[in-house]
Amino acid sequence: MSEYHARITWNRGDSRFTDNRYSRVHEWQFDEGIVVAASASPHVVRPPLSSNAAVDPEEALVAALSSCHMLTFLYLAAKKGFCVDSYVDAAVGYMEKNSQGRFAITRVTLRPDIRFSGDKLPTQADLDALHHTAHEDCYIANSVRTEVAIEPV
Repeated sequence: MSEYHARITWNRGDSRFTDNRYSRVHEWQFDEGIVVAASASPHVVRPPLSSNAAVDPEEALVAALSSCHMLTFLYLAAKKGFCVDSYVDAAVGYMEKNSQGRFAITRVTLRPDIRFSGDKLPTQADLDALHHTAHEDCYIANSVRTEVAIEPV
């Protein structure tokens, strides 16, 4: 078993709080190191009580799914002898009502654009198999109920 830790810090500052007009900007700290500016989504809480410049939980979920798929894909491609030069994903998450009528990120579409080099290049069948296995083996995808679609560029 592995454990993963995140420290989330928020302070009220000089706002009243009980009038619901307090800042949603806060910090995420990982591994006792990097600190990431975080906020409620500006789609949910309008600025200036949120921050467009900060990462919101919905974006973080989309990024985690994309990053996990990419890391798994890279591992599998290397094992197959394919040399990946670059991997860029323009991932999109969709907030809508789920089957219980609650708002949720119900779908995430990954759109990886992957560049290869070398003597051994993957066929379309190879790419399809790599993406399928990467999705099946991605820890984050296995942890959520969200539908995850992969549409390679």
